[in-house]
Parts: sequence; structure tokens; C-alpha cells
Amino acid sequence: MALRKPPLREAHAERGAKFTEFGGWDMPVEFDSIRAEHEAVRTGAGIFDVSHMGEIEVSGPDAERLMNRLTTNDAGALDPGEAQYSAITDESGAMLDDTVVYRLPEDADADYLFVPNAGHDDWMHERWIDYRDDNDLEAVVENATDEYAMFALQGPEAVGLASDVADTDLNSLSRFSARHAEFAGVKTLVARTGYTGEDGVELLVPWDEAATVWEAFVPEATPCGLGARDTLRIEAGFLLSGQDFDHESNPRNPYEAGIDFVVKLDTEFVGRDALEQANEEGVDETFVGFRLTERGVPRHGYDIVNTENRVIGEVTSGTMSPTLDQPIGMGYLPTEYADPGTTVRVVVRGQQKKARVQPLPFYERQ
Repeated sequence: MALRKPPLREAHAERGAKFTEFGGWDMPVEFDSIRAEHEAVRTGAGIFDVSHMGEIEVSGPDAERLMNRLTTNDAGALDPGEAQYSAITDESGAMLDDTVVYRLPEDADADYLFVPNAGHDDWMHERWIDYRDDNDLEAVVENATDEYAMFALQGPEAVGLASDVADTDLNSLSRFSARHAEFAGVKTLVARTGYTGEDGVELLVPWDEAATVWEAFVPEATPCGLGARDTLRIEAGFLLSGQDFDHESNPRNPYEAGIDFVVKLDTEFVGRDALEQANEEGVDETFVGFRLTERGVPRHGYDIVNTENRVIGEVTSGTMSPTLDQPIGMGYLPTEYADPGTTVRVVVRGQQKKARVQPLPFYERQ
């Protein structure tokens, strides 16, 4: 199957970007270097093309009910222009995906919009349609992924730069809030959200206007690829769907994954009863961070062993942190090994490297 392409794929290639397949999309992994792009976001402003993320719009009399049945947070608590992080779970409480749900501003054409991860838009669209039809709900569900480009402008200078380009001051836009603004004359949904551990905004831009908005920020903002996005989100301790959890190969519930704050048990979502049980009984394994104290870099799939050489877990994400200049990783460990300071070992290319468990995130913006 041919890879899907973001609207600026050829423009990125002309700029010298290197590409990778991700979630069925052909996406830029780096423009200059991962380290340089990472540093730009931590110290100034970087801009990412994240048009591989999905967009599903939900409208109609039962839109709120449908959203509350299929996401674990309380979408009904959102006012127009507010957003929330949430999970999408099956009957067993295992996560199918994580997502951001927007209660769209009153001047929008739809009531809600949620953002599935790369390659999940068709799957989630079908799930919403099937549940709607099976339960006789009155709602319109549209897969709008091919209608929007999505850009993430991130870094300590990002909001100021966005305000300079927009037709309005965005400094008053609060975290997890969204509104419409014009950027270089293009009506855009702008939200104060991100996936880097820095301040910033994410922009939903009409597909055909993507180049106009992107060029309004470059070169003041450094173009960044998915490589830097990965190192930034690992430092911030953020989950990556399909890697830190996967419905088929590594099913996890929100309590195991450390995002129990997105579970509102007073709503009747799919998987609620299983998660109520997990909340009452606790979990056997939990998501942790760790730092290697010896030379080596933890990578996805490497075994984690205890001091008796028994495999107790697996690295789900790992990197050499550009900000901390230390090897860091994340993964699931039995709860008896999850306390900060606990010594474990990561098997790096056949050699055991000492590591210590530590709280997440590794990096937190001051």
C-alpha cells in the first residue's frame, strides 16, 4: 500500500528533509539534525509538520453522549473552546489509543473534534460509526484527516511567535484551550497544546493552505522532524501509541500506563467496569522511567532484568537525552521494582547496564 503524504511533503524534500515511514505516512524525520532541532525547541521555537495525526469531527444531538461512551475522560465537562487528554479503551479497559478531545469553539462547523494517532483515523472513525449505529444515537461522524494539515509550534518563544503571525494576541490562550485565529490570512484552529514538554501551540490548517501558514513561521521557527519530536517527548515522559502501549502486542490500561487522571469513573464509557476494578485492586505492573548509570543507550525492545538476572520488563522507549546528556528510557516493571532509586539492569547489545528507576518526567519546563 502506498504511503500517505502530508500536503508539504515535496516542500520538505526541497528543504533537504530526510523521511521515514510512520503510521502509514511518509514523514520528515529530520531537516538539519535531531540534536539541533531538539535544542531549538528547548531554547527557542521549532515547528513540526504533524499532519499524520488524524482528525475526527463529531456533531449532532447525541455528540456529547457518543464522545463520553468512547473516551475515558468526561467530554461533557468541556465548554466550547476547551480540550482534554483522554484514552480510548476496549471492554477490558485496554487502550486502543490515546487522544486529545476538543469541544470546538461555537463558530466551528462541528461540536467535537478528536485526534487519533497516526494511521488510526479510519479505525477510530469506524469505531465511532459502529457504536453510534448499534446504540441508535443521532450524531454525524466525519473523518476529516485529509482536510487538515497539522503543525506544532513548540518552545519558550513559540506562543510569542504565534501571536506575531496571528491576527490576535495568543498569550491569553490558556493550556488546553482552543480558538480560531487567522495566520497569514488563513482561518486556523489554534490550541495551546503540545507533545514536547515545552509551551507552544498546535494548529489545524486547511489542507490546501498549509504552505501559506508554514512559511509564515519559517525561518523564525526551526523546521523539526519526528526524530526530535521523539527525543523531546521521551524527556517529557509522554506515551507513544503503538510503542509504549499497543492493543495487540502490549495491551495496557491507563492505570498501568500512569495516566489514570484521564479516567472519569462517573461516566459510562466502554471499559469503565474493568477500570473501576483496576482502580480498586491496583495493578501488577506500572510505567516507569529510568536512567542508565553506565555507558550505553536503551532502545525499544531491550530486556530489563533484576539483580538476579531475571527478565522483569522491556524498554518501550529510550534515547540518549540531548538535554540531560544521559541515557534514559521508559517501560513497565512489576510494582515492587517501581520505587525511585531501585536498581535494575538493561541488556544493551548483550551486555547488562546498570540503571536506576526515577520519577517521570525526566525534564520539566521551569
